[in-house]
Amino acid sequence: MRPFTFSTTRTIVNEPGSAARLAQICADQGVRSVLLVTDPGIVQAGLLDRVLPNFDSAGITLGSFARVEADPSAENVLAAVASAREMSAELIIGFGGGSSMDVAKLVAVLAHPDCGQSLEQLYGVGNVRGPRLPLVQVPTTAGTGSEVTPIAIVTTGEATKAGVVSPALQPDIALLDAELTVGLPPHVTAATGIDAMVHAIEAYTSALKKNPLSDMLAREALRLLASNIVTAVHSGDNLEARGNMLLGALLAGQAFANAPVAAVHALAYPLGGHFHIPHGLSNSLVLPQVMRFNAPTCTHLYAELAPLIMGSDFTPGSDGEVSGKLIDWLEQLIEKVGLPRRLRDCGVPQDAIARLAADAMEQQRLLVNNPRPLTEADAAAIYSAVY
Repeated sequence: MRPFTFSTTRTIVNEPGSAARLAQICADQGVRSVLLVTDPGIVQAGLLDRVLPNFDSAGITLGSFARVEADPSAENVLAAVASAREMSAELIIGFGGGSSMDVAKLVAVLAHPDCGQSLEQLYGVGNVRGPRLPLVQVPTTAGTGSEVTPIAIVTTGEATKAGVVSPALQPDIALLDAELTVGLPPHVTAATGIDAMVHAIEAYTSALKKNPLSDMLAREALRLLASNIVTAVHSGDNLEARGNMLLGALLAGQAFANAPVAAVHALAYPLGGHFHIPHGLSNSLVLPQVMRFNAPTCTHLYAELAPLIMGSDFTPGSDGEVSGKLIDWLEQLIEKVGLPRRLRDCGVPQDAIARLAADAMEQQRLLVNNPRPLTEADAAAIYSAVY
């Protein structure tokens, strides 16, 4: 067994309706001033209606930054930081999808009174130097796993993103309330669910930091996600399916936080950057073809995962046969949950493939984790196969 280090969020609360206890959870941390970071859609959906009134009764001053953008820019992050500083926030809550939780992580660092760094100085791996404010994350989608990861992504240009990766970003508390996800539209449920599955698959095949704990989490995540995603998409009020998806996404997040993702994400990022395709959908578009590319190196790993993912559809065979059937099954699952399977169906022109491939190669932070070395020509071939 190779040496490894495993870290994750200190406390996990998994309970339908638990968002109503968020104020008390914050009060238990001994703070009296809290900034809640979220997006306009969360407010409009009424997800905060039974959360906000409880802060008054808990004796906590609550501020709200409800302007998080999808794929948040540096300017968006700094606006949230300014809100936290203005009210002297003592604790930060991220409430929403991955974008809100990522912004909350960076606010917790940059709004700390002793922070002497700029946002730009945080970009990269292990560059957060100082302390951060206490951080509570409340996911409203079952996908990113940001509530248990030490990663935040910032949009830095028209088609570029930068990552901040540091143990300091690991949240203190993750609160899973499946009731918050019941109103998710089917296409969002599908895309975020496939995103979580990608996290687990890539963690299980990660080249550098794969370890027994990440493997265990990835396997259970895939069992929960694969067996519940269709129900969650087509019967969105099924609280059990929603809860299983939320827990599965968290377990996948714990897995890839310690055994990082690879080529699927590297090829997905340029699709979001250039064509504003949502991250989960970008992952689902390239997943099957990246798996086919990687199969010669990790056929046995795909074969190990196949029974967990395919469930009653699984039939025994050689590792090669089982691996191929798994990839075909995932393609059919993506279609079954209503997601497009071709780049052309998402507004991507064929003449963009060369630029996408070149941009994907900039994601060396991710590509070093891929089980099979991938060149620019390989990336172009994958995009072409998906086109």
